[in-house]
Amino acid sequence: MLSVQNLSISFNSDKEKNTVVHNISFELQQQQILGIVGESGSGKSVTSLAILGLLSNNAEVKGEIFYNDINLTKTAEKEYQKIRGNEISMIFQEPMSSLNPSLTCGYQVLEILLQHKNCSKSEAKKEVIELFNKVKLPRAEEIYNQYPHQISGGQKQRVMIAMAIACKPDILIADEPTTALDVTVQKEIIELLKELQQETEMSIIFISHDLALVSEIADSVLVMYQGSIVEQGNVKQVFKNPKHDYTKALINSKPSLTERIKKLPTVQDFIEQEINDEIYTTEQRKEFHNKIYSKKPLLEVFNLATYFNSESSFFFGKKNVVKAVDNVSFQLYEGETLGLVGESGCGKTTLGRTILHLEKATKGEIYYNQKDVTNLSRKELKNFRKEVQIIFQDPFSSLNPRIPVGKAIMEPMKVHGILNSSNERKQYVFDILKRVGLEEEHFYRYPHEFSGGQRQRIGIARTIALKPKLIICDESVSALDVSVQAQVLNLLNELKQDFGFTYIFISHDLAVVKYMSDQLVVMNKGKIEEIGDADLIYKTPKTNYTQKLIDAIPKGI
Repeated sequence: MLSVQNLSISFNSDKEKNTVVHNISFELQQQQILGIVGESGSGKSVTSLAILGLLSNNAEVKGEIFYNDINLTKTAEKEYQKIRGNEISMIFQEPMSSLNPSLTCGYQVLEILLQHKNCSKSEAKKEVIELFNKVKLPRAEEIYNQYPHQISGGQKQRVMIAMAIACKPDILIADEPTTALDVTVQKEIIELLKELQQETEMSIIFISHDLALVSEIADSVLVMYQGSIVEQGNVKQVFKNPKHDYTKALINSKPSLTERIKKLPTVQDFIEQEINDEIYTTEQRKEFHNKIYSKKPLLEVFNLATYFNSESSFFFGKKNVVKAVDNVSFQLYEGETLGLVGESGCGKTTLGRTILHLEKATKGEIYYNQKDVTNLSRKELKNFRKEVQIIFQDPFSSLNPRIPVGKAIMEPMKVHGILNSSNERKQYVFDILKRVGLEEEHFYRYPHEFSGGQRQRIGIARTIALKPKLIICDESVSALDVSVQAQVLNLLNELKQDFGFTYIFISHDLAVVKYMSDQLVVMNKGKIEEIGDADLIYKTPKTNYTQKLIDAIPKGI
């Protein structure tokens, strides 16, 4: 169905020509699921964008891409528009920046059906609601009339999936389709894609950084490293007997569910054969806990609730109260990492945003350093925000595309009066960029010039520049491949030791949360389902809900 032959992709700038994909070839057969895995920046997404003809004007493509005897590299834009979205469709990686914020979710899917299918508006609307139900969106009719900012990250991703499968394409390119989803929904989406593939006989290119996940869905797999294919073949062969060091590294970079390694191995460690597998023992962990829990809490939350009014119809609808956070209480100690886990829409992010005063609490109290910070004046809020910072879920949409990243990091420093001059701040930002694994030259670049993993590092750099005490990490590694995820998790732990940070670590990935956390809070429908030591909860979950989350973690072949 699809044949990629000797494909090379370069991007031309004023200064240089940067080749990001080097002479790759592969084929996609009918009804086949092909997995493409590799590190952030390895060329996976760029290859898929080339297939769809969506590369920027400064891209230079060599080689050929054939779809059913049509040479896509020589296809005019007008012809491409008939193919794109109809015959070859794509689920994009970042739903936040792929959905139009000024149009309702339902209308954005409706548009595609009206564009490509011969149907009336009412028929199309009915089909959209069916699609929303198919991708397990709650309150499908309500979400049809809602805007992207009114739904959770996982729900946005499901809207994107509904949009991609609306026209029953021959080929579906799924670029990290489950990164923003919790494990239970991820499992459902994988099963849904398999069902759709059998039902419509479509072929799927499944791009992911999660190797265990790829092994559960794909028939064949190709591994990309620095723009080249280093290994490809049957999924079982590649995963059970990896030949290349890079493939071995990807398989072993994910946090183990059985033991705690002090420092996660990265790709570089495997390639250089420098693996440090020193275990963080139960005794060491106990000693650390005795030390931090003997002091007074840094943050205390009492009976916190955040309610939203949701309208069932856009104009004169009846108001429904959505209890995003409902009567939540917990304590957080200095130097601790508190894990916050639960399904998409369970209230994790709203809880973090309410603590930061980005959402208004309906009731309850928040104490920081024994002071009531539930209602703050503007001046008090400014000081509080310097000490309590957030690393956002979507690094791309939280960065201003019009200013270089160096300026984006310096901006809040200026607001909070950190250091005396621009030169001092600039030098300080250079140091921070190096600290998070970036270079001085990155200071002058714009957000679109970075890979997903690099953008997340910029987000971390911007947060730590203010020297906060408490950092809320909101899904801060969910969009990263396992190797870069390992680097970022190691970085967060190093920064915690060096600067004495305290973290609230929000994630849907239970393996990552367990690795990072001292205490764990499991949330479900706005309430706390379970709270306690992270290792104990994983070994002996008290509720069926927690057990369901653990069972849904992809275990691989």
